[in-house]
Amino acid sequence: MYDVTIIGAGVVGAAIARELSRYDLKICILEKEDDVATKASKANSGIVHGGYAAKYGTLKGQLCGKGNKMYKALDKELNFGYRKTGALVIGFNESDEKRITELYENGLKLGCDDLEIIKGEKLKEIEPYLNSEVKVALYAKSVGVTSPYEFTIALVENAITNGVELKLENEVMSIEKLEEKFMVHTNKEDIESRYIINAAGLHSDKISNMVGIDDFKIVPKRGQYILMGKDQGHLVNTVIFQVPTDKGKGILVTTTYHGNFMIGPNAEEVDNTEDVSTNENSLKDVITAARMSIPDFNIQKALTTFSGIRATSSTGDFIIEESRVKRFVNVAGIDSPGLTSSPAIAKMVVDIIKNLEGNLKLKNSFNPNRNGIVIKKDKNFDGKVDDENKEKNIICRCEQVTESEIIDAIHRNIPINSTDAIKRRTRAGMGTCQGNFCQRRVKAIIARELNISEDKVTVRGNSNSKSPVKAEINLIRKAKY
Repeated sequence: MYDVTIIGAGVVGAAIARELSRYDLKICILEKEDDVATKASKANSGIVHGGYAAKYGTLKGQLCGKGNKMYKALDKELNFGYRKTGALVIGFNESDEKRITELYENGLKLGCDDLEIIKGEKLKEIEPYLNSEVKVALYAKSVGVTSPYEFTIALVENAITNGVELKLENEVMSIEKLEEKFMVHTNKEDIESRYIINAAGLHSDKISNMVGIDDFKIVPKRGQYILMGKDQGHLVNTVIFQVPTDKGKGILVTTTYHGNFMIGPNAEEVDNTEDVSTNENSLKDVITAARMSIPDFNIQKALTTFSGIRATSSTGDFIIEESRVKRFVNVAGIDSPGLTSSPAIAKMVVDIIKNLEGNLKLKNSFNPNRNGIVIKKDKNFDGKVDDENKEKNIICRCEQVTESEIIDAIHRNIPINSTDAIKRRTRAGMGTCQGNFCQRRVKAIIARELNISEDKVTVRGNSNSKSPVKAEINLIRKAKY
């Protein structure tokens, strides 16, 4: 019997679990995949948006700025990777300038104190490689970048440290509402719980339907990206947005937390929530739009393409509330700026539980801290391949990932059985060669450390998700876009 069962181990479910783990509650997280952060929490821009980014009067507007302000302290505790970069929303004409002014005024209503409209030489001072046709920009200094999957992993690891149980490969099949509790039937077991928090992302409407709540639908929207090497990271200092449209914030140009140059995403409604393929025509449009911001990036340096699917709500806003079914809390439709808002969403959910339950008892034993996995190396790092010292034995040459980092990731409190799981935790396989050198070596280490045969170590574990079909990267590299 659990006090709280959280359905979904994306960034929102993870943040809620970690926040609730402060209290004397028995909590479990149900996740149908074989790892956390395998869906939208893995494949997004990684932007910690400014408070201006969502409309005044919405939950998005209320929570985005609050979440932004929490990242610095969270990174200090959890060591997942965050840096403040600032952002520019650029415009080319009077119409764009009018829209930028509206964004500025919206930000002021939301309490933003970091906004400035800039023109002329100041644009080039901030972004030397910016398109010379840009006439005006909204400068938002509080914007930053993070590693979204590392953030999610860190949250769950810390939640487990503080007593939360993670049940992977547990897909919810049905939910019974009994008099004072719920009975959750998964593909593996039956779970009793006093409260349910529905943070199931793309499937949150289906989970809600299981208890008779059908007042919203999730509209899946796919966004496609192109990731390039760190050698082009110097081309952009901030996150560069173009004036948003009805479809969203538009194509951005940024560096990732780890310094890779990245462009995207587009926005396209899809029927299949598992379809994370990319295609050449869509990526051509992404490239063309990105060149409006930074014209001179080299597409021949593209490392990979990827896409993620956002769980957009038919209501147009976040849904965070106790439903009309008592003690069943919906946390649904968390699209952009959901990553940014997730820490504030977690606080809001805790307040909902407090209002229903009365005062919750804080744990004296709560430990807010979690050690990072990735160890930054400076120019004096003297690691090499095949060194007997595991702390210096380089397994991934491109990202300088050592054997000791991989061993650390394997023996943490979230089970790992795939090379992709190691990639998300250590970056082994994310470099120029995209795992051609290190994947087999990572596989051997996993097998050795878990005392299993290498045949049982897969690329993507036991996930039901199909391997994504990517646009032929060589076509993108050779294209004259």
